[in-house]
Amino acid sequence: MNGRTALVTGASSGIGKEISQQLAALGWDVIVGARDAERGEKTAAEVAGRLLVLDVTDPVGVAAAAAAVPKLDVLVNNAGISLDTGSVITETDLDTFRRTYETNVFGVITVTNAFLPSLRRSAHPRIVNLSSGTGSLTWSSGPNPQFDFRAASTGAGAAYRSSKTALNALTVFYAQALAAERIKVNALAPGLRATNLNPQAQAAGGDPAEAAAGAVQLAMLDDNGPTGQLFSWDGTVAPW
Repeated sequence: MNGRTALVTGASSGIGKEISQQLAALGWDVIVGARDAERGEKTAAEVAGRLLVLDVTDPVGVAAAAAAVPKLDVLVNNAGISLDTGSVITETDLDTFRRTYETNVFGVITVTNAFLPSLRRSAHPRIVNLSSGTGSLTWSSGPNPQFDFRAASTGAGAAYRSSKTALNALTVFYAQALAAERIKVNALAPGLRATNLNPQAQAAGGDPAEAAAGAVQLAMLDDNGPTGQLFSWDGTVAPW
């Protein structure tokens, strides 16, 4: 082991599992954060990590989980949901927005704040937030937007996409607030991947491992690396 520890939330499948696998292969002590203990235990065994039962929407449970991790070098906020697949904003009910934000936004705040004491004990603390290119306002606006909010061509609806826009903002705020403590905070737009997030992502066939590699690079940034930025999976800086 290289003596460094990483926690990946939502790690029982998809990109989170791939991130865990790649970090473990590099000698990291990987904590597999999973809401479902059975699935999490299976993943932990497959990636040679260890399970931490973690529901990001449960503040009491998150606090108890954080108390069990005295030191943490990297936090990867990967857990996320997409409940309004294929829906435009006029077809999305308020409860869907609330449930989406509970995981994708409030869950990130809950986990990040709970694990900050553990991260502060690291010599090179890093936070990586799994965002989405569909959350970029630049890519979603203008006369010919790459991601048009008036359509659901990407398979992601307004609740999911706006939650990732909010996550992008949180990334900037955390980066600014923690800069003096040398905690680097960045976001990753992983691209459309074959995961369980939505049917169109599965049909796209994009390799989750390719996106995971981008997250691993952000987890391993040296002390001169950037903070408070959104990166595409290929390492290029993406617009907010």
